[in-house]
Amino acid sequence: MNKKNDIAVCVTHSLDRYFADLDGEAPGDIYDMVIRQVERPLLESIMTRVGGNQTAAAAMLGITRNTLRRKLLDHGLL
Repeated sequence: MNKKNDIAVCVTHSLDRYFADLDGEAPGDIYDMVIRQVERPLLESIMTRVGGNQTAAAAMLGITRNTLRRKLLDHGLL
């Protein structure tokens, strides 16, 4: 399997487990929930990998430095 697919497989398994745990309850705001759950560890991992260098992290993520700073602030990482 391609390494890029590993994350997708993990997300699929997590969502399958999430839906099973709902036990018939109606889900809501799934998109925002998944983004919030994935975004924080992504930011933490990248910031660690680049030694806190926001310019390098933004380049690696393919976003602007301002967007990165906003996301870091949103997640309480600054």
